[in-house]
This record gives sequence, structure tokens and C-alpha cells, in this order.
Amino acid sequence: MRGQLVSKRYVLMLSVPFLALLLGCGSESRYNEVSSDVEDGTGREYMGREIADVMTSEHGALWLDRPERDEEELPLRLLRALKLNASDVVADIGSGTGFFTFRIAELVPSGRVYAVEVQQALVDTIRVRAARRGLRNVTPVLGAEDNPALPENRLDVALIVSSYHEFAHPKEMLEELVRALKPGGRLVLVEYRAEDPTIGITHLHRMSEEQIIQEGEAAGLRYRETIDVLPQQHIVVFTSPID
Repeated sequence: MRGQLVSKRYVLMLSVPFLALLLGCGSESRYNEVSSDVEDGTGREYMGREIADVMTSEHGALWLDRPERDEEELPLRLLRALKLNASDVVADIGSGTGFFTFRIAELVPSGRVYAVEVQQALVDTIRVRAARRGLRNVTPVLGAEDNPALPENRLDVALIVSSYHEFAHPKEMLEELVRALKPGGRLVLVEYRAEDPTIGITHLHRMSEEQIIQEGEAAGLRYRETIDVLPQQHIVVFTSPID
């Protein structure tokens, strides 16, 4: 989700358990070490895609809160495409400073929004900002790199905006979200389009529709549709299994 001038931060990457390798798990569930020749690469690959590095929290806050974001990303179009009900329970995964969290909270006044982050500073920021806005239906959650720490069978919608490509453990995260979703619940992945070379975002911070679908289905999700209403990003919608 990052521009070319954004700095990197070091992230501790946990290795795939050695036992899993001995058992011969399929290539779709294995993380490979690769030789990275780009500044924002991690050197870890999943399903043929190198996982992107994460920006520093300081630069991240500036990027997430930039004034031009409303014009560049048209978030209201995304929110309309979600077609949320007032009582929906929604998880904003990689919520950052609350850009989408607070907008969603206003759309689900009798529901709840779980704002999930792996950095305590961002979780604290969400808590303070929600209190200032008087939003009592926002629950900040400190997750882990392989687990969003959400209650099982609770969510109507899980939303991941322009951050999935940075997940150190995308397979495990998606599998945990499948458990957190209600049967038939939706997981929505929003990523800058890799198919469009004119987008001014480095290639590791973009994903193709094909790659998104491939990774979602590998985690047990069912592809539902791709909604093309944003100028630069895919909106790829999955549902959790009903049976």
C-alpha cells in the first residue's frame, strides 16, 4: 500500500515449522526464502509472490492520514460497495490509524467494528480517537502476525485494505479469518492493481486479481466477485464456507 519513498522497518519473520516441511506440505502452504533484489522486499515468498516489507509506524501514520487519500482512493465508493447493514459485525484488519474503522463504525451503529493491528501504538491510537469521537462500537484489538485474535464465528465482514500483501503469514491469517467469519460471511481484499503499470506504487505493494483469488481459495475461502469501482484498486470478495 506504499509509495516509492516510504521507508522500511525491520519485522521479525517466523519460519515455517520444520515439521511441516518434513510432512511434505504442498507448495501453496509453504514459505520460501528468495533472493530479493528490491528495497521493499522481505526475501520470503508465498505462492510465487514475494511478501512486501512494512513501513515504519511513523511514516505509516503519515501515509494513512494523508489529506489526498480521499481523492486518490475514493473510500466512499468502497464503503458503498460493501453494502453493510446497521447491525453488521465488521473487522478492519490492518486498521492503521482508523481511516476506515471510524467510517464503518458510523454505518453499523447497532453492530461492532474490530480494529485489528499488530502494533500497540496503533491500537492505542484507535482507542483514543474512538473515545474522542464518542464511538462506543469500536473494539481495538492487538493481533499477531499469524493471528488477528478475533472471536470465532463472529464476523459478518472482514475487510483488508491495501495491507494484505505485507502480511508475514498470509495463509495463517486468512485461515484464522475463515474461523472468525460467520458461515457465508464475507472477506473483502482491497489491493492496488498489479495489472496497471501506471499506478505509482512499487510492484511488491500491488497484487493481481488472479493472485488474490489464488491465495484466498488456498485458505478455504470461496471467490464471489471482483468489484471494479475504484480508480486504482481491486475489490475482491470471498465468502466463508456455509457447510
